[in-house]
Amino acid sequence: MKKLNVGLVGAGFMGKAHVVAYSNMPKFFWPAPAVPVLKTVCDIEPSIAEEAKDRFGFQASCTDWHDIINDPEIDVVSICTPNNVHAPIAIAALQAGKHVICEKPIASNLDDAKAMADAAKEAAKNGIVSMNAYQYRRVPAINLAKKFIDEGAVGEILNIRCTYLQSWSADPDSPLSWRFQKDIAGAGTLGDIASHVIDIAQYLAGDIEEVVSMVKTYIKERPVQEGGVDLLGTVKLGADAPRKEVDVDDEDSFLVKFKNGAVGSIEATRNAWGRNNFITMELHGTKGSIAFNYERLNELQVCFADDPDDRRGFKTIYTGPAHFHGEVTWNIPGMNIGYGELKTIEMYEFIKAVTEGYQPSTNFEVGYRVERVCDAVMRSAQNKAWMKVED
Repeated sequence: MKKLNVGLVGAGFMGKAHVVAYSNMPKFFWPAPAVPVLKTVCDIEPSIAEEAKDRFGFQASCTDWHDIINDPEIDVVSICTPNNVHAPIAIAALQAGKHVICEKPIASNLDDAKAMADAAKEAAKNGIVSMNAYQYRRVPAINLAKKFIDEGAVGEILNIRCTYLQSWSADPDSPLSWRFQKDIAGAGTLGDIASHVIDIAQYLAGDIEEVVSMVKTYIKERPVQEGGVDLLGTVKLGADAPRKEVDVDDEDSFLVKFKNGAVGSIEATRNAWGRNNFITMELHGTKGSIAFNYERLNELQVCFADDPDDRRGFKTIYTGPAHFHGEVTWNIPGMNIGYGELKTIEMYEFIKAVTEGYQPSTNFEVGYRVERVCDAVMRSAQNKAWMKVED
């Protein structure tokens, strides 16, 4: 069976998620399209890189990502770094003939995103694959929603409402990680989590063409983080810790117009006490409605207009063996996947695309499209007006 040598850049939270996905993919999807081999892990912190090598089972570690790019034995590069270095790593990897899966958002600014999409388009001429890791569109329940829409079961789409609410940065004593610094992250909540539901909205309802937005920063400064790993608000620093300014957004709320005439709204914040990973989507069409809540990710609620009057209303479908990838995950409806299995599904689709020579559904062009919507959101907030998404 074909093997693919993997180089991982960034050994933090998302790096671990990629490792778990690479390791589990052949266990779920067998025969696998190829077997990933954990070759080299890179992190700028030497101790983190060495620990990741031992913990995750890589053959080698390094602190300079160029070592991975220059290694002719590495076939695939996973980019799990802060956003501001996505572009140089991805472009170098693509130009070196390596397949790339890069965490979202695609980049920290629109120019870098375009450069990555252009590099990926050029590399694709030689069979090189790129993927932006928007995993939530791969939840089987979201795939089922897409199936119903494509089959015409809900008719013409009228509107869609999406939210992504988290609480991990609601505490003002959670530290100033790179996610709160514009020069590294590019944006705050917008790039970190709103981008996910922008992708879901466009996956289900088509391209967004215009937005009007409101952006807020609630916590103006945070204690300076110590150490090299972003712990997503799980560590709290005291009131006497040195603090620095937060220069990114805490909340984004915006109305959207789609090219097909549908309308909608998107809201995202990391300051919602009581919400952990609250991704919701509700879509209404001329023949029915669909609703989803990621905190019950193995369920999809549907209501169809042609249901009899005495039983019309939302009903719950529990995803399982009858649905997308249900035959390879846990075969009990209502409990077939969690976050680890979702990243495994994503990695399967990436490796399958690599071995079969096609571009996956969330290639760099799709990531660039999401970034263009994010750019319009920020321009709208600054100008207090509707803004077109750049084509």
